[in-house]
Amino acid sequence: MRRSSDTVPGWTAALLLLALTLTVTPALTFIAGASANEEGLSPLPDAWYAPPQTASELGIDTFRSSPFLDGRGLPPTRERLPDDPPVIVPFERIGEYGGNARITLGDSWQFFNWEAAATVAPNLRTFLPNLAERWTIRPDGKATTFYLRRGLKWSDGHPLTSADFEFTFNHIWLDKEISPVTSRLIMGGHIEVIDDLTFRYVFDRPHPGFINLMAQYGSHMVDAKHYYRNWHPAFTNREELEKRIADEGFITWMAFLDAQRYSRTEDAKYVPTLRAYRVVSRSPIVMRLERNPYYHKVDPAGNQLPYIDTIDAEIILDNAELTTAKATTGQLDFAGFALRTQDIPILKLGERTGKVSVKIWRRLHTSDVVIQPNYNYEDQRLADLYWDKRFRYALTHAINRDEMNDIIYFGRGVPSQVTVHPTSSFYDEAFPRAHTEYDPDRSMALLDEMGIIDADDDGFRDYPDGSPLIITIEFLDFETPKAITMELVSGYWREIGIDFRLKLVDRALQSARAQANGMQMSLWHADFVTDILFPIIPRWWVPMYTGWDSVLWNNWVRHYLTDGKLGVRPPPVMRDLQTLADTLREATDPVERVAAGKAILASHAENVWTIGTVGLAPHPVVTNSRLRNVVPVGIWGWDNRWTLAYHPSTWFFGDPETETATPDAAATARVKPGGPAAD
Repeated sequence: MRRSSDTVPGWTAALLLLALTLTVTPALTFIAGASANEEGLSPLPDAWYAPPQTASELGIDTFRSSPFLDGRGLPPTRERLPDDPPVIVPFERIGEYGGNARITLGDSWQFFNWEAAATVAPNLRTFLPNLAERWTIRPDGKATTFYLRRGLKWSDGHPLTSADFEFTFNHIWLDKEISPVTSRLIMGGHIEVIDDLTFRYVFDRPHPGFINLMAQYGSHMVDAKHYYRNWHPAFTNREELEKRIADEGFITWMAFLDAQRYSRTEDAKYVPTLRAYRVVSRSPIVMRLERNPYYHKVDPAGNQLPYIDTIDAEIILDNAELTTAKATTGQLDFAGFALRTQDIPILKLGERTGKVSVKIWRRLHTSDVVIQPNYNYEDQRLADLYWDKRFRYALTHAINRDEMNDIIYFGRGVPSQVTVHPTSSFYDEAFPRAHTEYDPDRSMALLDEMGIIDADDDGFRDYPDGSPLIITIEFLDFETPKAITMELVSGYWREIGIDFRLKLVDRALQSARAQANGMQMSLWHADFVTDILFPIIPRWWVPMYTGWDSVLWNNWVRHYLTDGKLGVRPPPVMRDLQTLADTLREATDPVERVAAGKAILASHAENVWTIGTVGLAPHPVVTNSRLRNVVPVGIWGWDNRWTLAYHPSTWFFGDPETETATPDAAATARVKPGGPAAD
């Protein structure tokens, strides 16, 4: 069979330096069932693993805010905070007010995170109160009730109430113009407003995992009704609304709402927020933000968070090289989202200037690449080939994962199939190892057995009828080392005779072709792997999710989501997996839930529906050397919203030479002399 070249040009020197930088980085371990400070990560404050104490519980009765807000005619700090604000313990010490942070727009979800009724702890499995002071789940799992903190306010000073959650559920999630097909996550549900501070989500089937959604994605479950009602036809004359929407340059009111909710237009400055920063302007090149004067959290000294006053978020879209260059040369104060493992060598060189600090976190992805055959591809010959388990076995056993780990990660990753994270209650050490042995002879024997042989002596195998077998994988090279990974995979598969071709696409083309079912094969990375998201969306193992990053089985998903009205009825094994996913989502008995989840993962271990490579890999996070309270080692990924559990509102600019306090000492530290006065 044809062999690929022995080396990957252009990466050798960089990877050699990567080896040197990673050899001084301690290996991270993840222990299933570990408690606080046992995950092999930076020692974190114990307070981060428990519901935050409130000011009254800690005896805090004096509150301060940044001088940046002086002279604006705002109410006193005490009146801008909730009645009993939650107290956030910083990682190192009490911070100092002031400064402007330079980031890219891509890191605006990491540098200042979103706010929801609940939030997640650093251990990837515990949910904690946030906007809500508590919640209860009915024993039958069919209702979850939230109790908001009293006195919470939007950034314009308007009170946050149950009506804001009701608006989003009824007029965003359940609106048929916005979502013609109701998400399975809320199907059969409705919201009941009990009073201004109490509301309940009720479902016709058990949904005990709804708290998972509210903690991880709950920021998208609440919108400022007093603002958005002016742009929604349920509250505004449709004809007048359509005219105003057209004047704003949008075709539909749905598109305008989406742009407003995600701060994509200049009008984002008018949108109230619950986040630590509010938009004050947006141009094609930069979005400027400043502190939210009504942000609800304080530190142990009674200082209203955040510490940093303003942010300039440069609009750099899908250009990892430019972001890396800016991070390396100290032109950004925080960067992480667009950085990749192969960027570490050049970032480490930039660290020598003293301007930046390069922190090596660990991605939560159990595989940096999830190779996705399109089982519903329009060419039935190829779809049938994918469906034959022998073909999937041939592909997976042809991959030399140990070599990939050495070349790309210098032994710091973990060769793995696509499975759950080691901290998960569904984890089994056999799952990541299934069918990962490098055995190209077995691969070639399986292909021979299938009749996939080289019929014309051109060095590549053909279909049994003699026609050429060519597989093209289209993918967006972003967030993880996808391109270098697939260069190696392409070489391995060509060595067993598969004519395998790579095609890089941009985000727009990826989305269009994936959702139109036009790709033979694609890939993404293995998120949705923790106890936060796996129980409610086991997307890599069950036909239940379709989106711009997935091509596995879109027709089977549509059949599932519409109860057979659309799509194609899946094979029995897939229907069985969908039934298990329903049990996983609905079970109120933890034993039954774990059993269903492990059955799903065991099916994947046996059948290899997707193909994994290497995961739990190093991830660079670059900060200004003066940016303090950023944990040196953390877990990076979508499931935990990257930095959400590490409290970015407590980050501040300080003296890099200052000796840091231990995390627990921060709870008793006080604002430094000369700080803001109480008002």
